[in-house]
Amino acid sequence: MEFRDLNRQYRKLHTSINERIAEVISSAHFISGEPVTILEQALAEYVGTRHCISCGNGTDAITIALMAYGVGVGDAVFVPDFTFFSSGECPAGVGAVPVFVDVRRDTYNMDVSSLEKAIEHVKAEGRLKPRAVVTVDLFGLPAEYDVIRSVCDRYGLLLLEDGAQGFGGRIGKQKCCSFGDISTTSFFPAKPLGCYGDGGAVFTDDDKIAALCRSIAVHGKNADDKYDNVRLGMNSRLDTLQAAILIPKLRAFREYELEAVNQAAERYTELLSDIEGLRLPVMPDGYYSSWAQYTVQIPDGTDRDAVQRRMKEAGIPTMVYYKKPMHRQGAFYGTRSGEADCPVTEDICDKVLCLPIHPYLEAGEIEVVAQELRKALW
Repeated sequence: MEFRDLNRQYRKLHTSINERIAEVISSAHFISGEPVTILEQALAEYVGTRHCISCGNGTDAITIALMAYGVGVGDAVFVPDFTFFSSGECPAGVGAVPVFVDVRRDTYNMDVSSLEKAIEHVKAEGRLKPRAVVTVDLFGLPAEYDVIRSVCDRYGLLLLEDGAQGFGGRIGKQKCCSFGDISTTSFFPAKPLGCYGDGGAVFTDDDKIAALCRSIAVHGKNADDKYDNVRLGMNSRLDTLQAAILIPKLRAFREYELEAVNQAAERYTELLSDIEGLRLPVMPDGYYSSWAQYTVQIPDGTDRDAVQRRMKEAGIPTMVYYKKPMHRQGAFYGTRSGEADCPVTEDICDKVLCLPIHPYLEAGEIEVVAQELRKALW
C-alpha cells in the first residue's frame, strides 16, 4: 500500500498525460510554452480569481507574494506554529520576522485568539511593525477566513493565504486560494493537485500586483522587454512540461478525484469514530476539505513510534506532520521567532498521525487500515 498512490493515478491518466508530454517535446518550447498560459487560465477560472501566476514551486510563490507587497525588514509576519517550514521560512527570507501563533486542536488551523494576542504583544513591544498574516489551509481544510479577515482589517494587515495543501477546499462556494489579498499554492507531487516535479502558483484579483508577481518571477523583467530588468527578482518559472502534465490532472481533480478523496475520508471517520481517546479530523459546517492528509491524534499516553512500527509491519505506511513546532526549528533558535506561546501546537506535535489517503484508495484498503490501526493502538 502506498501513502499517496501516484502510480494508480498515472495508470488512469497515462494516455492524456503522455500525449501532452509528447506535444511539448515536439514543439521544443520547454520554457513558458502555451500549456503554461492554458493552465494559468484554467486555474484562475477554477479558483475564482482574475489572475494566476505560475512559478517554480510553492515556496517561491509565498516569497513572490511577500516581495510584491514590499514585506521586509522591520515587519512582523504572523504564521501558524504548526505547519511546514516554508510558511515561516519565506517571511524570514525577505528580512521580516515570523511571529508564530498557536492553532486550534480540532482543525489544526490558526487560532484567532492566539493571533490577536500575538499582534497586541508585537505592538506593545514596539520593535516591529505588524504587517501580514500567513494563513495555512492545513491538511486541505480552509482556515477561519471570516474572523481572520476581520482581524486583518482591524489591524491593517496583509492577508496571505498559503493554500499549498488546501487547493480544492472551500467554504460554501468560495474556494481555497481566493481568500487572501494574495494566495499561493504548490504543485509538489503529493499535494492535492500535484505535478511530476516542482511547481507553484500565485493568485490575486489585483492587476498591478499580478504584473509585479510576473516580473519578480522572471528576474524582475520589464513586461515589454525581458532584457530590461527593472527590479530584483528571481528565476522561478513553471516548466512547460509540468504545465502540460497538470492540465489533464486538473481535469481529473475537478471531475472525480476531489469527490473520491472526500468519500475515503468519510469512510475512515465512520470506521474509526468508536475508538476511545482517538481524535478524528473535524469538518466545520459549510467547510469542504481537499484532504491533503487524514490526520488523527492518538490517545494520551500512547507510544506513537510503536503504533507506526506495528502499522509498518502490517504493510501500512503512516506519516507524522509535524513533529516539531515551527518556533523550535533550529533555524529560529536564539531569535525573536524562536519565542512563542503555543501550548496546543506543543501537545499535538506529539500526537498527530497521518493515514494513507488519496482519490484512488479502495474501500477494502480503508477497512484494512482502520482494522490495523485499532490493533496497533491496543
